[in-house]
Parts: sequence; structure tokens; C-alpha cells
Amino acid sequence: MSDRVRIGESGGIATVTLTRADKRNALDLDMINAIVAAGEALMDRRDIRAVVLCGDGPAFSAGLDTGTFQLLMAEVAKAGGIMARTHGTSNLFQRAAMVWADLPMPVIAALHGYAFGGAFQIMLGADIRVAAPDTQFSIMEGKWGLVPDMGGMVLMRRLARGDVIRRLTYTAEVFDAVQAQDWGFVTELAEDPLERAQVLAAEIAGRSPDAVREAKAMIRACEYADEAEVLLLESAAQGRLIGSPNQIEALMAGFEKRSPNFKD
Repeated sequence: MSDRVRIGESGGIATVTLTRADKRNALDLDMINAIVAAGEALMDRRDIRAVVLCGDGPAFSAGLDTGTFQLLMAEVAKAGGIMARTHGTSNLFQRAAMVWADLPMPVIAALHGYAFGGAFQIMLGADIRVAAPDTQFSIMEGKWGLVPDMGGMVLMRRLARGDVIRRLTYTAEVFDAVQAQDWGFVTELAEDPLERAQVLAAEIAGRSPDAVREAKAMIRACEYADEAEVLLLESAAQGRLIGSPNQIEALMAGFEKRSPNFKD
């Protein structure tokens, strides 16, 4: 797709790989644009049932490419700057994280090496995060006199307590995968996170795509809705599923003890 991001497809699973390994997948403007483009390219793909997001080389991503900081500053200084909502409710940089949350199918991030700064925020856009035990994380923006502004404040609050978010944002400290899991940023640990992510993606891809997509949309909406809205969302989602072709197929496959044959 580009010299920054590669998309592979197999068995209804799209694997999106950051491919700037020589720079530990550091985020320059080309990388950010490529990440957004990759997510957008999958948005309307009914045949893709799960996405795995990973990085080539020694790290998922070391975060902001400080060597291109001047170019990024020039982008920010353009008319409208980062206040311009160029991608729905987001600017370009925020979209690099939010696009994964907005995809209708589940996204699993496979993490190793580092996930610093902007990369930490990008991984938070995934539904599930699998990390190698020695992966290191940081909300690194504070080191550069900045705040996390790539969707991190939207995504972190769904996963961790406010005091944890404050501590990590104020200090820019580096923490390991065990601590990240304890705080809620990592779903599970695996010696080979990419392999584990692929296994999870295959399991998800074997379920009814209609039910999985409804579940993702409902869970995300529930994170921001009140009790009455959540109850209505549950009923509406179930109403769309009951009696649908894929729901009937799931039911019959269960009764007949066979693998289901779902339609995209």
C-alpha cells in the first residue's frame, strides 16, 4: 500500500503492518497518513471480519520521529492547524488512532518492543491488545513538553482509572507490559503476540460477522451512554440480529454440530 504500511489478507483477516523497521516504525507525517489510509481502506470491507495491527522489526513503534519534528510543526501551522476537523470529529493525527476504533470489525493490536507516545495512542484504538511481556510503554508526550493529543484522552479513559492516567501523563514514565495489563491498557500477554493475535482474529472470523459487528458498535456506544440508552441499544441490536440469515445459520450449525457458513 505504501512504503510505511503493508496490508495482507487471508481467511477474512487483514493484517496491517507498520513497515518502517529501520526507524523502529517511528511516526513521521508519511507514516501517519499511511496508517489513516490503511484504516480507511478497510472501513467498507464486508469480507474482512477481523484486523490485526502490528509492526515490523524490533518494535511496534517508538512513537514520534523527532528527526521530522520540524515537518510536523509545519503541518500543524497550516491554515486551521490541529483544530481543523479534517476527518469527521478528528484531525489527521487523532484519526490515526480513532480509525481503528471506528472500524466496524474488531481490531487486535500485536505489540512488542516499544509503544511510545503516538504509538501508545494508536494501539488504544484497537479492541484487544496483546503484548510481549518485555514490551515497554510510555505516554511520552510530556518528555517533549506536550500532551497526548492523538485521541489518547478519549481512549484511555475507557480503560484505566483517572489517577493512573494522570500519573503517566504527568511523568512520561516508561512502564512494562505486566504493569500495562494491570492498569488496563493491555488485554493479555503472549511470548509471540502476533501469533496470538492471529489466533484470536481467526476465532472472531469464525463467528457471525453480523453479530460481531453489532457487538462492537454496541459496546462502543455503551461506553458513552447512560443506562436507558444502553438498554435501548441492546434491544435494537438484538432486533436486527434475530431471524437474520447469519443468525439462523449460527443456530443451525450449533444444532447440527458443524462449522457455520456465514455470508459477508
